[in-house]
Amino acid sequence: MQEQAKDKVKKQFGKNAQKYVESVSHATSHDLDTLIEWVEPKSSSVVLDVATGGGHVVKKLAPLVQTVFVTDLTKEMLANTKNHLNDFNNLIYMIADAESLPFLDQSFDLVTCRIAPHHFPHPSKFIEEVARVLKPKGKFLLIDNVVPDDSELATFMNTFEKLRDDSHVRCLALEEWFELLKVNNVCVERFQVDKKEYDFPVWVERTTENQEQINKVNDYIYQAKQKCKTYYQVKESNGKIMNVSVDQCMIMGEKGE
Repeated sequence: MQEQAKDKVKKQFGKNAQKYVESVSHATSHDLDTLIEWVEPKSSSVVLDVATGGGHVVKKLAPLVQTVFVTDLTKEMLANTKNHLNDFNNLIYMIADAESLPFLDQSFDLVTCRIAPHHFPHPSKFIEEVARVLKPKGKFLLIDNVVPDDSELATFMNTFEKLRDDSHVRCLALEEWFELLKVNNVCVERFQVDKKEYDFPVWVERTTENQEQINKVNDYIYQAKQKCKTYYQVKESNGKIMNVSVDQCMIMGEKGE
């Protein structure tokens, strides 16, 4: 089951690599500036970016730190992203599984991972690996979509995400991330949760295979209970979904000594 999930990720991101480089929601979100403010990178910092996708975090961090190890599970994604980061000479590219990182213990001053963990089959293994490769007092910056505590609302979001993108596994709740960090000796220093709005036609087209799949996602959301539509700020026009908003969290933690 785990390998099947990762094969789906490779397939999805391999064929859509350029879309993730160009994605407005991935490339221009305000969280990219906020993460720099939060982690306060140093010129001596050695950084690991996990599941780099389009490399948007790396592009922000590279001018400010000593070295960034740029990793992704998908070779095609990593190769495509490298073409867009060729202005930097302090980047090292490696194919790597977020749940089995190919690095020695206590290797990094900072680990980042943005808009990717909902694709990981075992988030607990991911956090274990992050804690293992972080130096004592090292920082970890996580950004991802999260679900609310309400089980109905959580199921609704994870269902429409899975309908849209078969490589989606599960968005966790904020408290689940807090617990995983706590048991791995990473203390949460600050966090925030914001609404992130998607241009539905663009967002759904990025990962779907055909019009039939697009229609299934549209119909599922369109026919939802008002409770779900209200929470996810669904905007409709003539039977079509135009916008959907989800919760995105940013969490910064520090590894204990």
